Amino acid sequence: MILKIATSQFPISADIIKNKDYILKQMREASQEGCDVIHLPEGSLSGYAGVDFESFKDFDWATLLQSTKEIMAEAKSLALWVILGSSHRLSGNNKPHNSLYIINDRGDIEDRYDKLFCAGDDTGTVGDLAHYSSGNHFTTFEIKGVKCGVLICHDYRYPELYRELKKRHVEVVFHSYHAGNMDSERQRFMESQIGEAYFHLNPGRTYPEITMPATMISYAANNYVWISCSNTSAQESCWGSFIVRADGVIVGRQEKNCEGILLTEFDTQQSYYDSTQFWRERAINGNYFSGEKIDDERSSQRHLL
Repeated sequence: MILKIATSQFPISADIIKNKDYILKQMREASQEGCDVIHLPEGSLSGYAGVDFESFKDFDWATLLQSTKEIMAEAKSLALWVILGSSHRLSGNNKPHNSLYIINDRGDIEDRYDKLFCAGDDTGTVGDLAHYSSGNHFTTFEIKGVKCGVLICHDYRYPELYRELKKRHVEVVFHSYHAGNMDSERQRFMESQIGEAYFHLNPGRTYPEITMPATMISYAANNYVWISCSNTSAQESCWGSFIVRADGVIVGRQEKNCEGILLTEFDTQQSYYDSTQFWRERAINGNYFSGEKIDDERSSQRHLL
């Protein structure tokens, strides 16, 4: 089955109305290009707490709600699926979720994914965990018969999540990022951790530039899934949005720090190179060998020549 996807990037900010206007503009562009779905970055509507704005104190939840409804109405009008990054308010003193709303082509919320692994430590006072509550579920859905899944940014550090999506027969993963709007102090810190002596050996000078694209390539190839990676373009953004084919080949990439949509057709019935296809299921089930298991004394006596 072929899915035509618009992978978004724009300069996400604390201004909900400005974010909404970018989103609506790109939705219309995606529709004009015949896309089935537009994939937006992490926090694309609400902005990203701790980076785009300091905290949720005095946050304008009413404007966020109204803007979300406008996007849902436009999705219905355009008959376009929307993977929308935003914040989901909880009750009482509970911190919000960092979420992706799955809005179908009828303008309804099909489901919602809440970021499972929010960055931070066990104090809950730094990183994402200073602002957000972690989720507790996977989210899968079908577009035109294609099984899809979603993840958010720091989730990429946990290969178990991709394995779980593969076990659920997901063919396309929409992975939303917010690797941008980095202040100079944070950038200098990351560069110091990488080490100037190694800059020329790597595709970037920060961890997001080095590890995020590399991990997406390996996850696509290891699990044989297509991956759409959307990112903010707010300067300094670490990389431009890109698409990885199921064999680990990047087939589309945007320039970083530039607003726009990346158009890609995913043909999930097309066969690509997959060196692990015969034994992946075995590995997933905890049987770590290929072929037939050998019963041989010289094999079992590992301390002998």
